[in-house]
Amino acid sequence: MIEITQGTSPLVLGLPHTGTDVPDDIWGNLNETGQGLADTDWHIQDLYDGVVENVTTVRTPIHRYVIDVNRDPAGVSLYPGQNTTTLVPITDFDGNPIWREGCEPDEAEIIRRREAFHAPYHAALEAEMERVKEIHGFAILYDCHSIRGDIPFLFDGRLPDFNVGTNLGTTCDPAIEAMTVARCAAADGYTDILNGRFKGGWTTRHYGRPAEGLHAIQMELAQATYCQESPPWSYEADRATRLRTHLTDILTDLQNWRPA
Repeated sequence: MIEITQGTSPLVLGLPHTGTDVPDDIWGNLNETGQGLADTDWHIQDLYDGVVENVTTVRTPIHRYVIDVNRDPAGVSLYPGQNTTTLVPITDFDGNPIWREGCEPDEAEIIRRREAFHAPYHAALEAEMERVKEIHGFAILYDCHSIRGDIPFLFDGRLPDFNVGTNLGTTCDPAIEAMTVARCAAADGYTDILNGRFKGGWTTRHYGRPAEGLHAIQMELAQATYCQESPPWSYEADRATRLRTHLTDILTDLQNWRPA
């Protein structure tokens, strides 16, 4: 069941990868690596909770190993030629298989999961974007993500702390991109990049249609900014509190933005 909190500001937070629910019939097909659920966006819902008031949130409780709601439902790669995970992942972020031998989902199973889990999330997200657009004449999707900062299978070197994605400036008004990047750059002690390894997933690219009054921006945080990057993935309150100050600045700017 998709979890929705409705606000009346122009801002909608997408939470596609915080869920850890895996249906029993799917859980048994995951191997030990898969059952570790290592590629969760750990604690992101807690990190953003209460950062600003009157914001809409849309969250799926389903884990990305069941189906990744931030992937193209047609299975088209986000980053052709680069290592990445698929609509229903076969490996984890380190390239290790996550399914028991012979239990990888077939095409029929992928279609079933797409209809059961992927489609409802996006139906809810689209409905909330349209609802707040009806109020303000526009809507801003801020897609909330996090990831371990060191994953050689996916990227070289250490990931910056703030990774802003707008698909090379196509998914939002330039002012939205500029003020978000400015806030990240001004955050003392943190590193940042625009449209680096993470340029925005399918969600950002799909909903980011500025000409229609729909703006989208992705924030991929390095998990070390607020939690441990290895089991048990503990939430680090001091680090999180410091980070939340900067997230408040970013989201407040987005809530206050109006088209020129």
